[in-house]
Amino acid sequence: MSEPIIETLYTAEEIAVRNAALAAEIRAAGFVERPLVVAVLKGGFVFAADLIRALHGAGIAPEVDFMSLSSYRAGTTSSGTVTVLRDLETEVAGRDVLIVDDILESGRTLAYAKQLLAERGARRVALAVLLDKPGHRVAAIEAEFVGFTAPDLFVVGYGMDMGHSFRDLPYIGHVIVSK
Repeated sequence: MSEPIIETLYTAEEIAVRNAALAAEIRAAGFVERPLVVAVLKGGFVFAADLIRALHGAGIAPEVDFMSLSSYRAGTTSSGTVTVLRDLETEVAGRDVLIVDDILESGRTLAYAKQLLAERGARRVALAVLLDKPGHRVAAIEAEFVGFTAPDLFVVGYGMDMGHSFRDLPYIGHVIVSK
């Protein structure tokens, strides 16, 4: 099998501009009193890091924690059941919580996370996703803050991987399998 070709969808510059705009939207929505940003691992870590810096630029100083969730286990298709692999260390009761992830596709995992944090007493829980793929949604959920609405392509880069490769790309691309 030959090495895949990656075609750029969103450049590093476009992503940086969009992150700054998202930070302004988040501020305008009232997430200003030391909100808790929950970065979803692994794919969301690059987006979360850049968004947190953009939030600082917008005058917001969030607290940050991490969650790792899976509905895939060892397979390549979703089991439909979400498992918490790494839970938060921070108390969410009474807090404004912003869940940050790379992509909203089926919605199962993020719907689970949002419900879980609401059940733990968060005052408000919102989603910020870099990419939204609404054509694949099976859960009744929408993100309050969306970087880009993505075409139905397999995407990599900016934290997103293919077989543990390409997370390091500073842009988002889609995979073209060469012949």
